Amino acid sequence: MHNQTRPLFNALTAQVALLNGVADATVSFSVAPVVEQKLEENVQQSSEFLQRINFITVDAQEGAKVGVGVTRPIASRTQTDSKTGKRRTPTDPTDTGDKGKYRCEITHSDVAIKYARLDQWRHRPEFQTLVRDVIIKQQGRDIIMIGWNGVACAANTDPVAFPLLQDVNYGWLYKIRTFAPTKHMAGGDITPETRNGAGVVTAGGKVYVADGTPGQDVDYVNLDALVYDATELLAEWHRDDTDLVVICGRNIVHAHFANFINSAGNTPTEVEARNRILTLPKQIGGKTAVMVPFFPPNALLITRLDNLSRYAQAGTRRRQIVDEPEYEQIADYQSLNESYVVEDYDQVAFVENIVLGKKP
Repeated sequence: MHNQTRPLFNALTAQVALLNGVADATVSFSVAPVVEQKLEENVQQSSEFLQRINFITVDAQEGAKVGVGVTRPIASRTQTDSKTGKRRTPTDPTDTGDKGKYRCEITHSDVAIKYARLDQWRHRPEFQTLVRDVIIKQQGRDIIMIGWNGVACAANTDPVAFPLLQDVNYGWLYKIRTFAPTKHMAGGDITPETRNGAGVVTAGGKVYVADGTPGQDVDYVNLDALVYDATELLAEWHRDDTDLVVICGRNIVHAHFANFINSAGNTPTEVEARNRILTLPKQIGGKTAVMVPFFPPNALLITRLDNLSRYAQAGTRRRQIVDEPEYEQIADYQSLNESYVVEDYDQVAFVENIVLGKKP
């Protein structure tokens, strides 16, 4: 580390220690509640997609889902006179049924920054902000990756074998497959999926979408027909919600919106949009179509974005900033208990294994 960088690093650790009310940030400590909440806000603000979903802090490691939206109708009528002996029964419009459980598992978010990189920043007045943003932006990207791709919670994760963090935690799509199999389509009439006794898909099929003969060489003649059909998987009272969107995988986007993608150019604003939420130029099945980072390439999901949540357990964020000269780097060790939650399974329809073409 350059001599001019050293006092900047020392000032960084001193400031972190001061904010958290500890004597030394180079020793493992619990992040102060106010700082913990601010870090959560910063991570959420790092991505347009994360701003559109729910970031919720919970006290217990596991428990019932918070239920942030209305999930069912409440209007009814009951004849309550003495002859019927009936009573009015109130309905909780936020009840999610289950499937309503969550469990926060520990996630390690450990970042190493080489001395050479720090030295390049030593002349910048926003040195501490640059270090902070490196960590926060990647934490936000990791949340999106796990949310879409997480299928396991391994004791020892393997980022080489699972580059999309598939083994870090159970994500939203995994939970739809597991807890709401009736909202999950993984094959069509021509090549259906295989399901077990609980209805969960154990082997995927294919959903063929192309200009052809339905039931003979294709399942659907276009994506509109597929989305219209998949919308029927939602509970009836959600099907006409104008906040529903169709999240599309990149292969679907590239095949059907290639002209739009190619004409987007490479201006900073447009490139930035691709890293966040890209709203496509026309609807699919009467619903706004969007592209979101790290979503499976041959799939689509119909839901409201605020039906997806990421829970963080209060008081579980730990941190330690260490100078590691043997590796010529500093390391920022952080951990937090978190969970990925679909608030209302009646408000989702997930289709995967989409093939844009006729059956061979």
